[in-house]
Parts: sequence; C-alpha cells; structure tokens
Amino acid sequence: MKDTTMQPIVAVVADTREFDNEDWHCVPDQYMTALSKVANVLPVFIPALGEFVDVESLLSRVDGVMMTGSKANVHPSYFGQEPRARYEPYDLRRDATSLPLIKATIEKGVPLLAICRGIQELNVALGGSLRPNVHEEPGHLDHRAADVMDRDTQFAIDQDVTATRGGCIEQILGPTFKTNSLHGQAIETVSPRLQIEAEAADGTVEAVSVLDAKNFAIGVQWHPEYWSETDSTSRKLFEAFGEAVRHQSTS
Repeated sequence: MKDTTMQPIVAVVADTREFDNEDWHCVPDQYMTALSKVANVLPVFIPALGEFVDVESLLSRVDGVMMTGSKANVHPSYFGQEPRARYEPYDLRRDATSLPLIKATIEKGVPLLAICRGIQELNVALGGSLRPNVHEEPGHLDHRAADVMDRDTQFAIDQDVTATRGGCIEQILGPTFKTNSLHGQAIETVSPRLQIEAEAADGTVEAVSVLDAKNFAIGVQWHPEYWSETDSTSRKLFEAFGEAVRHQSTS
C-alpha cells in the first residue's frame, strides 16, 4: 500500500539547451511553480535522454506526467513531413524522450497534462499530424505571442475558446472561456485516439482528451501555467490535474 502522507510526484520532461558552450537539460520555472503551488504536487524533471530513460521504471515511481511548452517544435519526420529551416528550432532529444513516454503514460493509466508543445507531442505520439505555421493559412488567426519584451503582455489572456459540449474540458472550465495564445505550430490531423475538447474562433484545436484513457489525459494549446495563481481558468485546470494525481498516488 502506498504511503498517503507522501506528496505526489509529477515527472516533467526537460528541454535541451546550450548555455555558455555547454548542453543543459532545463524546464521553465512557471510550470514547476504551477505544479507546486496550485496542483500541490512535487515536480521532478526528467532529462531528455531518449532511449536511456527507462520509461517503465519511471512510471512505477511517479503519480503523474506533464509535458511543457517549448521554443522548439516537434520534428516533422515524426508526422511524415520534411524539416525546413523556417520551422526550426527542433529538439530531437526531447522528441525521443517525450513521445514514447506519452504513449506509455496513457497505456499505464498515469495522469497526463500536456501543454502547448505537449499537446502537439500528444497528437503526434498517437498518430496525428501538425501544421507548422498556422498564421500563414487563409482564415486562421495569428496565434503567436505579441512581439514585445514584457512577459505579462506576451502571455495576456485575450483569446476566446469554446469547449466541446459534454466534454471533460467543459466540465472543468465551462462552455466558453478566455486563454492566452503563444504558438505558431498547431494540430492539423487529429489522432483517431483523441477527442477535440475545445477550439478557437478560427477552428484551431485548443484542447484534446484521450478517448480510451484510463485516467486524466488532457492536452491544451494555451499556457495555463503562467497565470495559474491568479486566473480562474488556469487554476481550475491545474487543480483538476492535481486531484487526479493525488487519487493516483493513493490507489
């Protein structure tokens, strides 16, 4: 029987970056803070070591998994397209870590929350494809961050989103709500294992859930981590994930 006095643990896959001519594994602070302060779980980041990460051993030790956003895009080779310089940067080491981990997390029934790049990884891991630059397509809004230095302005909550009627996102967040939009790439062909949970006004997929999931398994295209302590919509999503993780930790 699990020790119910222990704080639940959530694994977060790191990005790889180069700083001062050295390779680093790193996770932005906002995600770790949202998990700690709002979801009330202990986040631990997993280095992007690809095949050297023993996925089964990892999932036997954690109570949840979260995939973060990133500057890097999922490499197009994973969904049958050619890489182009204008769609860079890529992070092949993260791809090699996150994609098999997502599939194993779902199969094992461990709670999963996938944010921004994470929802794109979730879709690709389950057989879907991506649009590299949504804003270049006729009829689509520009979902990229505002070109300003101020972070609060970049992450401003100004996009209207409509939830799928009767879906799990509607149950958590309500039928309509506002989010922040900071992405160039988005879902094109939705995996047959995913259900669309919410869309932007231009039809861009903003949230999905895994149809055959044994547990909480949701991806969102926006950034709830940034305003998780002050915005009701952002907070509710992290609280729902935290509740699922705590239930997993005691089962």
